[in-house]
Amino acid sequence: MEYLLHLLILVGVYVMLSQSLALSAGFGGMISLAHAGFYGVGAYTAALLAVRCGAPFLVALPMAMVLSGMLALGVAAIALRTVDDYFVICTLGIQVVVFSLMNNWMGLTRGPLGIPGIPGIRLFGMAVESKVAFLLLVAVLAALIFVAIRKLTTSSFGRTLRALSEDEIFAKSLGKNVYLTKLTAFTLGAMFAAVPGVLYAHYISYIDPTSFTLDESIFILSIVILGGMRNLWGSVLAAAFLVLLPETLRFVGMPGAVAANLRQVVYGGILVLMMFRYSRGFGAERRQTC
Repeated sequence: MEYLLHLLILVGVYVMLSQSLALSAGFGGMISLAHAGFYGVGAYTAALLAVRCGAPFLVALPMAMVLSGMLALGVAAIALRTVDDYFVICTLGIQVVVFSLMNNWMGLTRGPLGIPGIPGIRLFGMAVESKVAFLLLVAVLAALIFVAIRKLTTSSFGRTLRALSEDEIFAKSLGKNVYLTKLTAFTLGAMFAAVPGVLYAHYISYIDPTSFTLDESIFILSIVILGGMRNLWGSVLAAAFLVLLPETLRFVGMPGAVAANLRQVVYGGILVLMMFRYSRGFGAERRQTC
């Protein structure tokens, strides 16, 4: 039971990460490979504030969101002056820079040694100790992020974001401020990504740079693509699928000598088949409404 709750908590973390990326990459057409960096900023902010300053969760959470948003604002201000593939390369560069800082700034992040002893979460004087309580907290915050992004994407701001992702020149001809809209979407997405970072740091109680690599950014982007670029419910299904599938394969009887490698082959094969079956993502039929 504890193992299942642990997996569900991880699913919740990746639901928040994928939906925060869907705001900029799905609805705004800004494919980013820096999302794990923003996730890491949230985690490291919470860890440092908790361990060194004794800051409570409700103080660390907004501060992590602000710092992640400030980083994204600086990144977007530069990267958005490029287009398409060049934007992706810019975000890749930022991801590499953020990871390098985490891995080499010994005085602040302790580099590859990581930050141990991160305390658990306390809310209104009560400790969130059990996995059931933590899962409930993750579910509540994931639901809040879902509602916030849904409201944003169904508002006039969201319609502008969709329009410029389809035809930026046409959106400009209608008098829309394309640069400001993209800047806002990218920054908000990074701020939302800090939330699961804070939760992850307090949940695991130890973080190091290996949790926030380029591979992690690619995995988050894979969830968005598999779920449907503009489908929030699809991201929920895709996050559950990609997190739980490898764990499910552990229980499939395979020859011991090749079990690990064979699981990777089966996992990759299933992903390819799923993309053939759902070429526009799990939630393609609800693409325009969610």
